[in-house]
Formats: sequence, structure tokens, C-alpha cells
Amino acid sequence: MTNTDFDFLTGSWDSRQRRLTKVLAGNDEWYEFDATLDCQVLLDGNGVFDVLRAPERDIEGLTLRLYSPDEKVWRIWWAAKSSGGQLDVPVVGRFEDGVGVFECDDIWEGTRIRVRYRWSDVNTPHPRWDQSFSTDGGQTWETNWEATFTRRTSA
Repeated sequence: MTNTDFDFLTGSWDSRQRRLTKVLAGNDEWYEFDATLDCQVLLDGNGVFDVLRAPERDIEGLTLRLYSPDEKVWRIWWAAKSSGGQLDVPVVGRFEDGVGVFECDDIWEGTRIRVRYRWSDVNTPHPRWDQSFSTDGGQTWETNWEATFTRRTSA
């Protein structure tokens, strides 16, 4: 059985990234930077692997997404070169009506949080991704990282 949820992400992308300067601090100051993303869809669509690079911010990370057909959910792991060889706790979720929502419980700088990744506009030329944290079990969310993607054209 072929899964097509992340087919939109296959290939090479340029991205405009935006992150909060201080997370969970009531702060509304953002910084922006450019990044690239190179993505492969594997395992009949049930595996997705990508590499994000933002040299100006010394960011390099990879994402591994694996789909469980029995559970009908994705597990998404992130690892950055700064993470000391560790994968983050996977966010878990699915796409509904063209929007993918994936969540998990984790700890941010000693604080228990709920993490949410959200993919939207996936059927447009500029898919969007964002990350949010909640300290109250998902009642309220603070978006702290946003990205808009544009497919890179061959030279």
C-alpha cells in the first residue's frame, strides 16, 4: 500500500525560516534566515527523510518520518548537529483535510511541554511548517518556529 501524505515534499527546496529569539518567555521578537531542504520519499511513501541546512545560522538537521499503516499515524523524529547524536522525542499524528498535525510530550529547558508540528498549504507552491509549544497540555500554544518552502528549480 502506497502512502502519499508527504509526496508534496519530495525534491529540493529553498525556505524562509523564522524563529522566536526566546521561547516560552512571552517574547514576540523573531529572527529570519534562509535554509535549504532536500527530501526523499522512500518505502512506498511510508518513509520520508530530509536534510535541512541553514549555514548562516550554523543549523544542520535531519528529519525521519515513518508511517504506521496499522495505527494510521506518522512518527517524526528530528536531530540537529547540535543534539549530540540524539533524536528528539517523536511527534505523532496524521493529515486531515490537507493539514498535518503531529504532537508529543517533551521537556524544554527543564519545563514539561507539549510539542506540535503542523504542515499546511501542502497543495500549493509554498507549503508551510510550524512548531509550537504548550505548557498547559495543549490549551494554549506559542508558535516559535515557522518555515515557508519554495521548490528549487534546476539551473
